Amino acid sequence: MSIGQSSFRRILLSRLLLVSVPVLLMGVYVTYRKARSAFLETARQNLTESAIRKADNIEQSIQFLQANLITAGESLVLKQGTLAEKEAFLQQFTARLPNQINCVKLIDIKIKKPLLNRACEPEIIKVLTLERWTKKNSFAGNIENILVKSLPRQFLTKSPNNNRQLELVFAVPIYDNQGQLQSSLILQASLLYGEKVLPGSLSGYPVVISENGIILAHPYFRRIGRHISQEADAERLNSIINNAIRGKQNFLHLFSFEKDGKELVAGYSSLPSPVTGESSQKWIVLAISPLSQALAPLQQIWEAIFYLISGLLLAYLVAIILITRDLAIPLEKLRDYALNIQKIPSQNITPQNFNIREINQLASALEEMLERLRLWGEEIVKSRQEAENANQLKNQFLANTSHELRTPLNGIIGSIRCVMDGFCNSEQEEKEYLQQADNAAVHLLEIIDDILSIAKIEAGKLSVNPEPVDLHQIINEVINLQTASLQRKHLKFNLLFCPEIPIVCADTTKLKQVILNVISNSIKFTDTGTISLITHLEHPQAIITIIDTGIGIDPQQQSKLFRPFVMIDGSTTRKFSGTGLGLAISKNLMKMMGGDITISSQGQGLGTTVEIILPLVGERKLDSTPEETSSLPIITSLKS
Repeated sequence: MSIGQSSFRRILLSRLLLVSVPVLLMGVYVTYRKARSAFLETARQNLTESAIRKADNIEQSIQFLQANLITAGESLVLKQGTLAEKEAFLQQFTARLPNQINCVKLIDIKIKKPLLNRACEPEIIKVLTLERWTKKNSFAGNIENILVKSLPRQFLTKSPNNNRQLELVFAVPIYDNQGQLQSSLILQASLLYGEKVLPGSLSGYPVVISENGIILAHPYFRRIGRHISQEADAERLNSIINNAIRGKQNFLHLFSFEKDGKELVAGYSSLPSPVTGESSQKWIVLAISPLSQALAPLQQIWEAIFYLISGLLLAYLVAIILITRDLAIPLEKLRDYALNIQKIPSQNITPQNFNIREINQLASALEEMLERLRLWGEEIVKSRQEAENANQLKNQFLANTSHELRTPLNGIIGSIRCVMDGFCNSEQEEKEYLQQADNAAVHLLEIIDDILSIAKIEAGKLSVNPEPVDLHQIINEVINLQTASLQRKHLKFNLLFCPEIPIVCADTTKLKQVILNVISNSIKFTDTGTISLITHLEHPQAIITIIDTGIGIDPQQQSKLFRPFVMIDGSTTRKFSGTGLGLAISKNLMKMMGGDITISSQGQGLGTTVEIILPLVGERKLDSTPEETSSLPIITSLKS
């Protein structure tokens, strides 16, 4: 073994491990990240919905308490009853309320002393601005008459149960029958309670922050009453307040909003501030959960992934060892066969009895491959020769085309300059020069049209519009255009129509172009003799046959006639002029119309036969006399 080389078995084993292990680990990582993203998305949705529900519950609780206070303030018992009746009424009233009622106080407004006081702090009256009612003489029943205040921190510290959250004080005026203010009913209620968030639970515990940044409710009592600027994550909390004020409901990561500084996730919403004097502000309600609890199920998934990775790695190792052994053994045998071959064409190199069908087939195909390589070598040599010929033909085409373009251009320029420079002796001579220029320009336009047509065909941008047309009528129109050319060369033209009038499906303009091109070629390449055009039907097709006695075509070159930019003989083309694109354009046009065009010749000097094939739409008999409907063909001769 050469230095630096390794065996196929060892390389295969190392490469399979190198490829499979990173792919496995990458798949595990992607799976883990996807699962984590899914849990975070679930936490986002649940915590946002939980924040909305908590905000709705707080708002509904406040509205419910306000509505019940209005009803209590209008009761006759509180207006006219004895103290015992009022106390019994308040016991029944607080028992019906779903919230935790921490204290109830009935105060005489005039002397500002309690008539009834159930578990309320004496200083609670200082929280309320009861003077606002002394200046009014309105009746109760309006929710605006209810005073709502949040308790300062010093009152919360006196509470025997710090588990109570978001404690508010409600006060409603009580008027006598004459509409005079006599007393005020004060109610202290807790709207929230400390909640224990279980692992995996995504409801979150509530936190309430006022619009000016004061924490009104928090699971940790020492945070209540603090400003968010004192928190470690003040910037994000401020962003939450700004978003909630604008009506957004969203989800955000927080840090260090608990005593242990762990990462949190929070959904948030908002509700109008119920506190009197802050009606234009909002409270922001957050549903907060530790990130570890939101991702608690991910730990179980990670454990399952760990065991799965371990099992898969072991299985991969065993499978790769077996694969390398099964692949290496037949290849080593195949190598031994190959090393013993002295002369490939004369020795069979196919080993047998392998367990892998593909390697057996590979060995059996080696001899066939060698034979195919020899054949392909011959084809490459042939293709190269054809490519060189095609390149030569292309150069001839470019040379001929440039010659064809220069000839009419020179004629146009020469004729116009003769007129412009005043070399004409009469107006008639000027008209002759201008007519020559016009003829040259028309010829130049025909050449350019051919080049543009073949370009459109190759680009797939040329379209046809087939419709039912009278084939004989189109042929007559084309022949009328060629009468002068036939007479100029003293050629005899025979026209033989079939008895029926064939109705074919074709584009009139494009069909005229094809027939005109074929007849023009026959006239161009026929110096003396006859040109015949014959039509006949072979259902479901109509066939036009044009036969001339011209120069003919070498049979070996006939297959190249319909190729664009390929000319059979440069000297012939130069002698008779033309770009060599006419037949290529005609072939493509006939294919697009559902027909075809073929050309044949017995050889050089033996004339040419062209067949144009079109699909029939229908047929109808000629309206003629018995003599005209005889089986004899109709022949029309044109001879100068």
